[in-house]
Amino acid sequence: MIRLLLAEDQAMMRGALAVLLRLEDDMEVVAEVADGAEIVQTALEVRPDVALLDIELPHVSGIEATEELSRRLPECRVVIVTTFSRPGYLQRAMGAGAHGFLVKDAPADGLAVAIRRVTAGETVVDPDLAGRALRVADCPLTERERDVLIAAEDGSSIADIAERVHLSRSTVRNYLSSAIGKTGTRNKVESALLARRNGWL
Repeated sequence: MIRLLLAEDQAMMRGALAVLLRLEDDMEVVAEVADGAEIVQTALEVRPDVALLDIELPHVSGIEATEELSRRLPECRVVIVTTFSRPGYLQRAMGAGAHGFLVKDAPADGLAVAIRRVTAGETVVDPDLAGRALRVADCPLTERERDVLIAAEDGSSIADIAERVHLSRSTVRNYLSSAIGKTGTRNKVESALLARRNGWL
């Protein structure tokens, strides 16, 4: 039996996935979590073969959890299952150690096939997204530039951003200026929107 952990914050989607996968003769859903902060601890307790993770989860993202699972439970293979078909997310997820990346609007019968392939040692990626990812440049932003852009997304002032990320105002201005230049945008909000759309944040 392939032992599965599901991490999805929308109860209806999580329940539907569990029902769908329990119909497979060779699969068993051994854990379901709604909070990203519960993923690694739950996985260490139940030892799943495959963890199916959404990206946008409360407290800890699916990508962050993937990175920690890769370190602490390397035998567990991670498949990202998300509505966000962004090349940047794919690149970050695979860089964090994911073995698969599927979008939720793909045919349902493909999920079980993908799980079996990943369990057999293959890497499975949505083909359309893979093609787009090959045409999109890698994220040009540094980690600090990303932090500052995340804080700038809501249009916050330089002072508010500086307080939020624990940097001086001049340092925040420098990071924002660099990010705006790298993204070819006109201001901090445009830069943050573009970075979010590309999956860099």
